Amino acid sequence: MRHVDFSPLYRSTVGFDRLFSMLDSLAQPDNGQTYPPYNIERTGDDAYRISMAVAGFSEDDISVEAHRNLLTIKGEKSEEQENEGAELLYRGIAGRSFERRFQLADHVEVKGAALKNGLLYIDLVRSVPEEMKPRQIPISSATKDAGKQIEA
Repeated sequence: MRHVDFSPLYRSTVGFDRLFSMLDSLAQPDNGQTYPPYNIERTGDDAYRISMAVAGFSEDDISVEAHRNLLTIKGEKSEEQENEGAELLYRGIAGRSFERRFQLADHVEVKGAALKNGLLYIDLVRSVPEEMKPRQIPISSATKDAGKQIEA
């Protein structure tokens, strides 16, 4: 895919630098990373859920970190847990370390995370501050103010 030049848009917009850099990064592949598989679903008007298949990992092996607009999920298994004294003849369940990053939109916060039946569920909610929501502006009529005249 070719590179898109957003420089003409910089002339007429202010504060959209992050948006343009995100659009530019979409063109760059994420190195074909497919492990672990995940789903992103909308569970409500302002609620989302990321479901990630992390079979073989426990709560202690996984870390979930939210910093500004970036959600990072890391999974690492220690060597002594992997061996456990048994000889492995075939490995069909991947237990390798991983790091997955998700770019979050403004005002999207992580509500919680739970590990159940080999799936990691991360619940997200969009909470727009009251001052950012649309509001109705009252219009005053000129006839109300007509009775008030300035006397000199």
